[in-house]
Amino acid sequence: MTDDIDGLIDTTGATDAATAGEPRERRGRGAASGREARRAARSRPKTAYAPYILRRVPTFDVLSEEGLQIIEANAETILEEIGIDFRDDAEALDLWREAGADVQGERVHIPRGLARKLIATAPAEFTQHARNPERSVQIGGKATVFAPVYGPPFVRGLDGGRRYATIEDFRNFVKLAYQSPALHHSGGTVCEPVDLPVNKRHLDMNYAHMRYSDKPFMGSVTHPLRALDTIEMAKILFGAEFVEHNTVITSLINANSPMVWDSTMLGALKNYARANQATIVTPFILAGAMSPVTVAGTLAQTLAESMAGMAFAQLCRPGAPVIFGSFASSISMQSGAPTFGTPEPALVLYGCAQLARRLGVPFRSGGSLCGSKTADAQAAFESANTLLPTVLGGVNFVLHAAGWLEGGLVSSYEKFVMDADQLGMMRTMLEGIDLSENGQAMDAIREVGPGAHFLGCAHTQANFETAFYRSSIADNNTYEQWLAEGERDANTRAGALAKKMLDEYEAPAIDPAVDEALVAFIAKKKAEFPDSNI
Repeated sequence: MTDDIDGLIDTTGATDAATAGEPRERRGRGAASGREARRAARSRPKTAYAPYILRRVPTFDVLSEEGLQIIEANAETILEEIGIDFRDDAEALDLWREAGADVQGERVHIPRGLARKLIATAPAEFTQHARNPERSVQIGGKATVFAPVYGPPFVRGLDGGRRYATIEDFRNFVKLAYQSPALHHSGGTVCEPVDLPVNKRHLDMNYAHMRYSDKPFMGSVTHPLRALDTIEMAKILFGAEFVEHNTVITSLINANSPMVWDSTMLGALKNYARANQATIVTPFILAGAMSPVTVAGTLAQTLAESMAGMAFAQLCRPGAPVIFGSFASSISMQSGAPTFGTPEPALVLYGCAQLARRLGVPFRSGGSLCGSKTADAQAAFESANTLLPTVLGGVNFVLHAAGWLEGGLVSSYEKFVMDADQLGMMRTMLEGIDLSENGQAMDAIREVGPGAHFLGCAHTQANFETAFYRSSIADNNTYEQWLAEGERDANTRAGALAKKMLDEYEAPAIDPAVDEALVAFIAKKKAEFPDSNI
């Protein structure tokens, strides 16, 4: 696999830079052998990576100061007058009561300004550490981190149609994310391995992230005890003392919109927050069903629900890292089915990004979302209409950045590598215009002058390998060559690339003693109780 992202770090060796600036006629056989060496190096399997993105372009804002104040005031009204349910969790209600909220049954009415005051103790940005320190990521500020699809029970691809996901599929997607330079994070439930019991599968899923990748990962949230298992495994991987003082897990905590936090999510949130681990506090909203049909109404409700969850995390442990999450899609008002790539969710994303920056916390949203059943033109258009607002709006943590199909029901091998290719392009977009001496290229303009071409000039020769993003999926050859190679479409090419990546996969090194301890912990936990699908 090759990838020409600007700034790509190649761990296999250096390029032949010594002859890069010499005119062609003066290079001779040494230049030819240098070109052959570069071709050979590009054809060898390698594990490359690109660090998380630090944006150098401004964000695209849609709300004026007046508009922001209106949404914030409406969110405070929701918190104070309407309230948020914290269900089946007496401890949560006690914590809110002690903090000064008006608790009536399971309904918590949060006085104006209290949630915002509590959230002020959360960090504006933080580092999520990976077991390979070179893969650690910054979350917040000007950083953008891409993570894979999360949650689908089905998969598609590798010569199979739509089918239930297995643990083998899970491991495959972890390996693909590890091998994809444009993905900075291993993600979480990259697919749901339904061949394993519900009450034990989190152990194998955590182990896959820890063993088959050395990028940061997400933890289990399907039960509070599974969150604790994740934390214990992280302590084995990183050391208990390191975990106590550093964030090594980021986990997704969804509100049960509208305006409800349930005991499962609250239990996982409490365990992660008290362990100093990050939570992505995210209302999951299908606008029109779980929020009003309007953008402004959805913005106010999203802000209120997320503020309530982030403030609660601070009640559990002041300073616990949190991420303001927003997931909002529109629905078909005729069928009720969720729709993606439409303009209204993009406006919600832009608005929430502004609100998060004013709140002083990192922001999660966006991805490569679509409702299509396969990786076709609908999938491409809808995903592009989600991804571009994601990068322009200033999202810090991007879940579902690669592999999402069918409204989140399917993790697709083909679309995974297609999306990863697009994510590589977004790095170039966010890095902006290079105004260095090399970027200005005045020496090239002087050398070529009027009426000639730039193909053979020294500047072009020195920059040709990284001058433009080179897609790993697109076919830019002639029609005749495309015909001779079997008339393969993008979906077919992507499937072949996914197979090639998995064939060439090499696991990152891990301390054998740590690996043995993780395996022993999993075996011990599985033996403690019978299998269950609850």
